[in-house]
Amino acid sequence: MATGLIRRAVSVTRPNSSARLILSRLYASEAEAQQVDSKAKANSKLKTFEIYRWSPESPSKPALKSYEIDLSQCGPMVLDALIKIKNEMDPSLTFRRSCREGICGSCAMNIDGCNGLACLTKIESEGPSSTITPLPHMFVIKDLVVDMTNFYNQYKSIEPWLKRKSPPENPGKEILQSKKDRLKLDGMYECILCACCSTSCPSYWWNPESYLGPAALLHANRWISDSRDEYTKERLDAINDEFKLYRCHTILNCARACPKGLNPGKQIQHIKQLQLGGGN
Repeated sequence: MATGLIRRAVSVTRPNSSARLILSRLYASEAEAQQVDSKAKANSKLKTFEIYRWSPESPSKPALKSYEIDLSQCGPMVLDALIKIKNEMDPSLTFRRSCREGICGSCAMNIDGCNGLACLTKIESEGPSSTITPLPHMFVIKDLVVDMTNFYNQYKSIEPWLKRKSPPENPGKEILQSKKDRLKLDGMYECILCACCSTSCPSYWWNPESYLGPAALLHANRWISDSRDEYTKERLDAINDEFKLYRCHTILNCARACPKGLNPGKQIQHIKQLQLGGGN
C-alpha cells in the first residue's frame, strides 16, 4: 500500500508530455519577448521636448514642461511628436493643426527659436532636447495657441479681393489676363497666412496695432500687381503711411521664416518703389 502511494506521488509531481510541451513553449515565449524588448531598447532613441504650457484657468505663471518620447515610435515631424504627446501622455496639451501638409498654416509655432510649421519641421534627432513655444509677441490663449484676431484684421484692412470700376465685358464670365500678367502674382498668392513672417519681424513686435506687417503687405502687393484690379491708386494711397508701410526696415526676417519660401520683404520694396513713382 505504501508503494502505491509513493507511485501516485511521483506521478503527480512529474508532468506528462503535453504539460512539458506547454511549459517549454511558455519559457521559450518569455525568452523571445525578452530578446524583443532588448532589441527595442537598443533601437530606441529618446528625445525630450520642452513645451510651453499656460492655461487661463490656472493662476500659475507660464512654464516649460518636459516630455520624453521614443523617436523610433514616432513620426518624423514635430507635429507627430505633439500628437503623440497629446494622445498618449498629456491630453491637456493644446495646439492648432489641420491639414498636416503645409497648406492650412494652423500649426505655426516657434520651434527651437525659429518660426515654422510643425507639420513641415523635421524632428532634430541630434541633441538632447527641443523647445517648442507659441509664435512670439502674440497674446497666448492657451499653451501653443495664440490670438490671431489682430493679424486677421490687418489682412482684412487691405481688402484682399478683386475690385473693379468698369462693368465686365462678358457678364457672368471670368476676367481674363495674359500669362505675363499672371506670372507677376507668383511669390504672393501662395501665402497661407500662417503668421510666421509677421511674428518674426521686430517692427511688428513693437508696432502690432499700427504696422500692417509682412503678410498683410505681401497680400496688398498681390492685388496692387493684379492686372484685373482697377483700384491700384486707392490701394497705394490706403497704405502710404509712416506706420502701415514704412515701419519695414528690410531686415528680411520674414523671408527666412516663411515656410513656403516666399519673400515678403521683396514685395514691400516693390510697394515702396510704386509709392515713389517707380516700378511697374
